[in-house]
Amino acid sequence: MKLQQLRFLRAVVQSNLNITAAAERLFTSQPGISKQIRLLEEELGVKLFERNGRQLKAITPAGIAIIEKVNGILDDVEAIRDIAGEFSAPWAGSLSIATTHTQAVYVLPSVIGKFRDLYPMVELHMHQGNPEQISEMAAGGAVDFAIATEATADFGNLIMMPCYQWNRIVVVPHGHPLTLVEPLTLETVAHYPIVTYVFGFTGRSQLDQAFKAVELEPKVVLTATDSDVIKTYVKLGLGVGILARMAYDPDSDTALCALDARHLFAPGITRLGFRPGLMLRNYHYDFIQLFADHLGRDVVDSAIAASSEQERDSLFTDTTLLEW
Repeated sequence: MKLQQLRFLRAVVQSNLNITAAAERLFTSQPGISKQIRLLEEELGVKLFERNGRQLKAITPAGIAIIEKVNGILDDVEAIRDIAGEFSAPWAGSLSIATTHTQAVYVLPSVIGKFRDLYPMVELHMHQGNPEQISEMAAGGAVDFAIATEATADFGNLIMMPCYQWNRIVVVPHGHPLTLVEPLTLETVAHYPIVTYVFGFTGRSQLDQAFKAVELEPKVVLTATDSDVIKTYVKLGLGVGILARMAYDPDSDTALCALDARHLFAPGITRLGFRPGLMLRNYHYDFIQLFADHLGRDVVDSAIAASSEQERDSLFTDTTLLEW
């Protein structure tokens, strides 16, 4: 049994049993992966996958049990490397993050700027996706940290910690009738076509719940994952925009007015998470605290040591989160 075979096996599972995609992920050949998996099956004496010709159709019960152990082994191998790196070169390494467009564009630049000043030798890698993709990347070991705004339950077994609270705004062109409405209500907003996030992005579910609670059906005419796309179509007159307040910059978004909507929608909470067993180096801890000042090393270690999600959540019940 070779570590390379185990890495091939995990990559195939992470690629939804698509060997071609796994080969691309690992920069190797499809026949090479197929051959090594068959050799591993022969050595173990069990089939890891159900097949239809050359295609993998499902993971066998034996495969499920073995893959669980494989993930632990490969995590331990990475941890050994990280421990060695912490002693041999504590100032160097790599940090990978999966997040949404809004976080990447409007929140992380200042954090990453400070981090680069502290650790200029650490390579940074950023991946964007929807919450499900972000969760999968972190849980599968493709990235170190997941940063997104959804309920903890949406992120499987990741260790998720609250970082900051944020509110929404309604954006409209100058001179729009909503700029004269005081106070702004869901009823008046629902009177106009709406441009907002795709469901599953940046607390979209909370937005839908707010309208549903007062028995209103918003006329959503366009959805996007990108805040800048939303603002572009609001400028074109397609509808009124509902987006995270952090995504509005009065200096650059001069064609739009931002109307406070914090009284209309429940605040969202952005969380940072990582998979259990991830070896956190000093620069990981420092990045977390740069992103959320209340998440010092002691708090992070307590979250890791918590025996349940409920116990972990109790660590943050009295936390006063920075508000965006």
